[in-house]
Amino acid sequence: MRDAYHEELDSIGEGLVEMARLVGSAIGRATTAILDGDLKLAETVIEGDKKVDELQHDLEARAIALLARQQPVATDLRIVVTSLRMSADLERSGDLAQHVAKLARLRFPERAVPQDLHATILEMGQLAQRLMAKAAEVIVIKDVDLAMQLEQDDDEMDLLHRALFQHLIDDRWQHGIETAVDVTLLGRYYERYADHAVAVAKRVVYLVTGEHADELQADIQPVTGVEGA
Repeated sequence: MRDAYHEELDSIGEGLVEMARLVGSAIGRATTAILDGDLKLAETVIEGDKKVDELQHDLEARAIALLARQQPVATDLRIVVTSLRMSADLERSGDLAQHVAKLARLRFPERAVPQDLHATILEMGQLAQRLMAKAAEVIVIKDVDLAMQLEQDDDEMDLLHRALFQHLIDDRWQHGIETAVDVTLLGRYYERYADHAVAVAKRVVYLVTGEHADELQADIQPVTGVEGA
């Protein structure tokens, strides 16, 4: 019975990794679709989100069944509850990738992103994909140090988001209100996607240590300066 129980716990972890890989691929393909005006690719992202939703529903059902049957305590309870929260973050990440793809479909055959912002949006998309790939790796190897790195990596996304906003408020903006709205939404989608990847990593920290990542980070904050200087 205990072997079957731990196999089920492991399978929940594997489901999370599969979700992370699917939503990582989705944001990469959605970025290509929005930049290239690729309707067919956008449709595959939109349709593919159903698989992510199905995985989340299946994972939730298995986790709730485990809670009901096994009444886990301590570390095992933490694994189940944290897995449920991670699945919600990953499902939301998939929704955000879908939003990017839906914007590509809405503007087809035009392109939502003006040429002078292609490089920024491409960089945001690639960074989002890297963050989710790292989050998937953290789920697999449960490396606390690697998990803590994601928040620093997310600072790069925040910088890109601010740079995008600076373009929008620049007096030289010539692409109209509709495009400004599209770009504002895109920036928000990528920024929130990155936040969810960071949240997944933080939940792994809690799973492993029993401490929240923010508290743990405060505990290990390096001391600066020299006493008495």
